[in-house]
Amino acid sequence: MIKINNLYKRYNNRDGREAPWVLKGINLTIPKGVSVGLVGRNGAGKSTLLKLIAGMDSPERGSVERHCRVSWPIGLSGGFQSSMTGRQNVKFVARVQGGGLNVQRIIDAVEDFAELGNAFDRPINTYSSGMRSRLNFGLSLAFDFDVYLSDEATAVGDRAFKEKAAKAFKDKVGQSSLIMVSHSEGILKELCQAGIYLKNGQAHWYDDINDAITAYHQETKP
Repeated sequence: MIKINNLYKRYNNRDGREAPWVLKGINLTIPKGVSVGLVGRNGAGKSTLLKLIAGMDSPERGSVERHCRVSWPIGLSGGFQSSMTGRQNVKFVARVQGGGLNVQRIIDAVEDFAELGNAFDRPINTYSSGMRSRLNFGLSLAFDFDVYLSDEATAVGDRAFKEKAAKAFKDKVGQSSLIMVSHSEGILKELCQAGIYLKNGQAHWYDDINDAITAYHQETKP
């Protein structure tokens, strides 16, 4: 279970002036075993909410309680040490995760999944954003999380890789759950049961992902 308590988040302007709230007064409980799709306009705060749930960012007010193992947001291309190779980054993360993990097995699994070829042994700062995302995706799937966070992860790469990414998530459903941002409504309907619709900094929970998508369509009608 993940519990979000009276959460507020904004990013102040560079000149020090206070910016509008991205998220304000959000209270949500995401039940164990329920996969959730996040929908809303661009800039509604979907990626921000994922980062807060992951613990990669901190709220201005409020809190996020994680009563489970939560992944970092798959699909975001940041978080790697750019001067290290893909292989070195994977080895480092595997060691940090600890717990008696078979580091070589994780390296082999990520190398196979990400399909980077010789680039796996080149520094991250030579990678495109898509290559970073593929490495991130493979690395996340190499660990057993209770909840996987996905930020457009299935939109990376060519058609074959997109299908591979979608299948990887489908294989996880049942043993883990997802909290997913995607512009593909088909993927959301296929993989998620519930939905969170973000609008004007507020989060609206729907037990049925179809109802969340319908609410979003009402907002975006011409």
